[in-house]
Parts: sequence; C-alpha cells; structure tokens
Amino acid sequence: MSPAQAFLVIGASRGIGAAVAQHVSSQGHTVWSVSRSPAVAGQWIQADISRPEGVGAIAAALGDTPLDALLFMGGVWEAGAFTDAYDFLDSSDAETRWVMNVNAIAPIEITRALAANLAQAANPRAIYIGALSGLENCASPEVANTAAKFGLRGAVQALRLALGGQNIGFTVINPGNVATEEVLLDIEEGRFGPQTPISISVITSAIDWLLNLPPSVDVPELNLWQRYCDR
Repeated sequence: MSPAQAFLVIGASRGIGAAVAQHVSSQGHTVWSVSRSPAVAGQWIQADISRPEGVGAIAAALGDTPLDALLFMGGVWEAGAFTDAYDFLDSSDAETRWVMNVNAIAPIEITRALAANLAQAANPRAIYIGALSGLENCASPEVANTAAKFGLRGAVQALRLALGGQNIGFTVINPGNVATEEVLLDIEEGRFGPQTPISISVITSAIDWLLNLPPSVDVPELNLWQRYCDR
C-alpha cells in the first residue's frame, strides 16, 4: 500500500472497527473514524449511521477528498443476541428497524454518498464486515441481524453493478466469532460455548491483503470459519 492512502472506518469506537482503525492508522495512513462515541484512532467523525443525518455528516466531513477505501466495520444486533437470553418474540419493531438500518441500509447510503470520493483513487476498495449467518442456509435465530447480513451481501453485489463505471473493488468479509473483548467475555462467562474465536489480526491481515490487490482483481466475498464449525 502507498503510505499516502486515505481510509474511512465505520464503527471505530469498539470491537472490530476500533481494531481496524488502530491498525491502518499505525501504518501512517490518513484515517477518518466514524462512530457515535469517541473513536480510538484517526480523525473522529461523530455520526449515528442509523439516521440520514449521520450519513450526511460523514459526507460533509469528507467533502470532495479522495478516498482509497471505505472500511465498513460497524454492526449492531438484538438484545441478548447469540445467547440463550435472546427471544425473537421479545424483540421490538424499533429494535428490528434499528438493526436493519445500521447493518443493511447505512452501508448502501454511505457508499452512494462517497462513491465520487472513492472514484478519485487509483485502486479504490469498499470492504464491509458481514457474518457467516448471512450465508445461504447458515442463519442464526437472530432474525433482524441475519436478515441484515444476508441483505448486505445482496446490496454489495448490486453496488458492484450500479457503480461499475467507478472501478471500485467490493468485498464482504463474513467471519465467525471474532475475538473482540465482548466475545471473549461471553466465552469466559459461559454465554458462548467453548471455542477458539478468530483473532482480530486475521481480520486486519485480510484487509491488508485486499487493499494490496491490483486494480484488475476483485474478491466479492471472503468467508472466515472457525475450524470447529460445521460447514
């Protein structure tokens, strides 16, 4: 990668997004970090991406600045998700709409808002964090999150066609459980079964690899399984 690249990281205050923001910032790149609460690295853009005003704030902050990569690492899920505490019948309409807005609608709107910024780069990339539950016949009981992750994959496939003239490379990374602080705590306290989660360094290495690919190569999806999982 060129040392003068510019990246926008969505969801940069915690979890995968925070780790990715720290990683690319440590490489000396210009990083804009989007989150509701203060970001851990880069130039913070305070925005709630579940709302149109949040998307507008991102576009206003960047203006016409060229952007080498959009790294959409944000995501939300229902209360009690992935544990025995989750019950679809207890999930409210508001919660469903919130999860869908953040995980499926915001990626579309942010990509549209920044398409012109990305098109100015020599080898632009848009990389989104999905989930294995968004793959065919791999759903989890968390209905809104699963639907949103499945929808994200379809949206990115369509974005590749809709923005074909912009020469943007599009990728969805679909991992199993990633070793964020939250996941590690869930394993330690028994909410998740015994397992070896995917190291965050695997995610950052995958992103580095994608960003270093030549403009002639596109990777539509990258699925990362924990080895014990049924395939």
